Amino acid sequence: MWTYFQRARDPIDSFTHFIGILLAGAGTLLVVTTGLIAGTPRTYAAAGLVFCISMLALYTASSVYHYYNGRADRLRRLRKFDHSMIYVLIAGTYTPIYFRYQPLPHALVFMGVLWGIAIAGILVKMCWITAPNWLSAAVYILMGWALVFDFSIFAHMPAGMTALLATGGVSYTVGGVMYALKKPDLWPNFGHHELFHIFVLVGTFFHFLAIYFYVIL
Repeated sequence: MWTYFQRARDPIDSFTHFIGILLAGAGTLLVVTTGLIAGTPRTYAAAGLVFCISMLALYTASSVYHYYNGRADRLRRLRKFDHSMIYVLIAGTYTPIYFRYQPLPHALVFMGVLWGIAIAGILVKMCWITAPNWLSAAVYILMGWALVFDFSIFAHMPAGMTALLATGGVSYTVGGVMYALKKPDLWPNFGHHELFHIFVLVGTFFHFLAIYFYVIL
């Protein structure tokens, strides 16, 4: 498998997020199967599926973009799609959390605002893909930590879920800071961007655990 990815434009970046595709696919099967067996309420199961689809979308877009080594115009379109899917994953992660742990009117308002920001972010990326890394990272991080501005949800969430969400959030944030600063570059062909990809994988893993154990089960 690694021989195949050695032909990629960014071999390690493409490979790590290909692993993300496989893990997201396995996670999706687990969520669907568990939801059916455990009798998860339809609203929670559907919201969990939104999260799974957002995972698959992000890791597919990222792996394909970092693999492709062809025409510049196609590469630019793939880059726009790759960056846009970050907004989708953030909003997709919040969807099952809010539909499970907040009353429906509150959840609908919060998610409407968050998905609105995600759509706006995607439109900006489509028009301004050359925005500075620090600006993009700042928006991603602020959007990702939107939960802390809604203190009421913490009264409803179990401590275990809060811990898993915080751990995942810290991992995403560390990766985002590396992306913004473009540091550290440890070895040739393994630097800040490769580390960013790994921290994103770790963040998604912890958030998957939170949603699986505290929303789906």
